Amino acid sequence: MNRGERRALLHYRLRGYRLLDANARAGGYELDLVLRRGSSLVVVEVKEKGGSEYGHPLEMIGAEKRRRVLAAARAWVAAHPEIAGLEVTVEAAGVRGRRVERVPLT
Repeated sequence: MNRGERRALLHYRLRGYRLLDANARAGGYELDLVLRRGSSLVVVEVKEKGGSEYGHPLEMIGAEKRRRVLAAARAWVAAHPEIAGLEVTVEAAGVRGRRVERVPLT
């Protein structure tokens, strides 16, 4: 797990989420974080950039990356019948320093 993923994980844990999987392979792609809080499952694609001169980290997620993350999320959920019935959301987390910005990918 890289620094940005660890920072994003801390952000989610402070909000009551529990890590189910990290850097998981599903559907031929990788999922950075799979988290659960109550009846909600959140799949997170994490992007990090060091400084503002390089643009915003969320700019690195284009249509193809979005398609891959959604496909991997569907494959991961299908492979884990124990989580059936949970509300599934897919997000991107942009990490810049100590700040984490979350946006939905669906």
